[in-house]
Amino acid sequence: MTETSARTTQILALMMIISVFLCGNQIKEKDLPSKYRDWLKLVSYIIRPEEKNVFMQLSNDRERDVFIQTFWKQRDPTPGTQENEYREEHIKRFSYANEYYRRGSPREGWMTDMGRFHIVLGSPVSIERFDNQKGLYPAQVWYYYGEREKGLPTHFGIVFFKRSGAGEYRQYDSISDGPAALMIEGRNLDPFAYEQTYEKLYELAPTLALVSLSMIPGEIPFNYQPSLRNNIIIADILESAKKDINPVYATHFLNYRGIVSTDYLTNYIESDAEAALMADPIMGLNFLHFLIVPQKISVDYYEPKDQFFCNFTLNVNMSQGEKTIFQYSKEFPFYFSQDELDKIKASGLAIEDSFPVAEGKYKLTVLLMNSVGKEFTIYEKEMEIPEKSGEACLMGPFLGYRFQSYARDVHIPFKALESKLAMEPKKTFGATDSLAILFLVDNVNQELWETGKVEMQIHGLRESNPSEKNWAFLLKSAPFGKVLKMTHVLPARELSPDYYDIRLRLIGGDGDIIDSESNHFVLSAAQAVAHPTAYAKGIPLAHSYAYFYMLASQYWKTGQLEKAEDFYGRAFEMNPGYKKGLLEYANFLYESKKFSECLHLIEKVKNEKDLQFNYFLIKGRAHIGLEEYVQAIANLEEGNKIYNSDTTLLNSLGYCYHKTNQRAKALDALKASLRLNPQQEDIKRLIQEIEEKNSILILSHAVERMRHHRL
Repeated sequence: MTETSARTTQILALMMIISVFLCGNQIKEKDLPSKYRDWLKLVSYIIRPEEKNVFMQLSNDRERDVFIQTFWKQRDPTPGTQENEYREEHIKRFSYANEYYRRGSPREGWMTDMGRFHIVLGSPVSIERFDNQKGLYPAQVWYYYGEREKGLPTHFGIVFFKRSGAGEYRQYDSISDGPAALMIEGRNLDPFAYEQTYEKLYELAPTLALVSLSMIPGEIPFNYQPSLRNNIIIADILESAKKDINPVYATHFLNYRGIVSTDYLTNYIESDAEAALMADPIMGLNFLHFLIVPQKISVDYYEPKDQFFCNFTLNVNMSQGEKTIFQYSKEFPFYFSQDELDKIKASGLAIEDSFPVAEGKYKLTVLLMNSVGKEFTIYEKEMEIPEKSGEACLMGPFLGYRFQSYARDVHIPFKALESKLAMEPKKTFGATDSLAILFLVDNVNQELWETGKVEMQIHGLRESNPSEKNWAFLLKSAPFGKVLKMTHVLPARELSPDYYDIRLRLIGGDGDIIDSESNHFVLSAAQAVAHPTAYAKGIPLAHSYAYFYMLASQYWKTGQLEKAEDFYGRAFEMNPGYKKGLLEYANFLYESKKFSECLHLIEKVKNEKDLQFNYFLIKGRAHIGLEEYVQAIANLEEGNKIYNSDTTLLNSLGYCYHKTNQRAKALDALKASLRLNPQQEDIKRLIQEIEEKNSILILSHAVERMRHHRL
């Protein structure tokens, strides 16, 4: 092989690898069952590339069937009814094209030019035919009224003709074909003599001549040169059937088909969402606050109480790559009256929550499911929680439409001390609104508090006469603390409608800028803008030990073991009676190889009847860590009497038997574990090792007996 050909082979191999990486594990279209190949033909002009890419990665017919349901549901103009008018109309157009436009063509009707435009646009408003007109090749002009919201002209015509008078009708291209291609004597004309060619065609067919230059009837391009705009209009027409469809539903279908029940997958709902990092002034912890507002909510009616209701399940996942760092689930049942229902339908419902977050880079995924209507929506965000440097810094500004007062000893999303911000996820406000602004100053020392300030500027972005306002807030206007909360309320009528930047600068006593932050918002020309109704659950600060356990777990999973141990210790001191947290703390000590500390801690649940299994398991494993196998066996055997189907316990017990040369018992325990979970390769290897040692020992004993017999 030459160096050039070898290099070419390498390039081709690299291209194949890149192709696989970009497209995922796609099946080839020819390998699909026939009904799915037929479906791809049916939707070939309306399916977006992203949707097809997802469909070709689905691994079984059940997933494909559910995806097809979802595909049509995204296009249903009346989702509340059983009929899907869009699907029925599309199938009708496709069938018509296949029946009528395959005549005179070697291709199926849907593949012809006429078939394609009929499927995309439907039947023309009118057709002008030039099939038997002297001097012309057979031609037709289809006239349509276009949808302006899809970028189409109000009125336009599409020309089809039989090139050289034979074959099927082809779409006429004013640039590559030109008016001469429509005339039998056109080959004898100078193709660049635009005006002469146009006049010749005008003599034969005036209306055809008009649309031969421009698809807009009556529009004569400069110098009679065919309009370049025609190609743009054609491209817009062919893309029009794919507009108004957000393909993100398809990506979510692929990513969450193993997590979200198939009952929900057909009902993806768009949503608005917002997330904010805020330091809690009382606990001193960083919390990630978020809200998610589904753009559609299905409700049911509960007749005994004359109430409407919906039931949300919130699943939150914070990950680094494939590793889950933190996750939890909450139920949000919601009941409301007819008046509240009308308000929610008009403005939406915001599900809010918050949790403490450790430093690091994460992907946040919020999955919200409504059991009424089997609907789901997703919010995803890449985020970075910075290390605390000890330097003072700003958090915010956070924007909402009002403040609500709450007790200080309750933690609730988007609240600092006694002030809860009613968030506006779209950051859009009306003239009758108030603009509620919240910001925090973290890591404040005594000197900065006494001498520092925050400057705030709101600046309009329009070029002429933009609105601008400036304020200065002295830090000592707030009670001293490591975290300062500052608020401001501005009547929106004091600003003119515009796009705005809001900027903060933290200024030290010497005039130096310590930190700066910014945000943006829109002031609408409308008098009123609908804001979602917030729904959240408050937690008394008396239960704040749970937050310390959450952070400890995050530090553990991100490998920050010193911080994890510190937070586990603090959480335990806050509530030594929280047994679930104590067990997690004990497991952490075991995994950190602090076996003596683990043994000391686990003794605190010795007399808890419902925790006896955990007590014996953790204690037994801690003894293994100290190589105290006899004590380990005693505890693990007690645990196995309570529950004999735990693989961790069986594996630990088998290992202890192995270390104490009780090979038969070791094999019994390990094989029992393997029956529960056959995928344990390390246990298979240990069993093989024990069996080989047994064989060698048996053989050795046999040889020894033979030797004694001879003697």
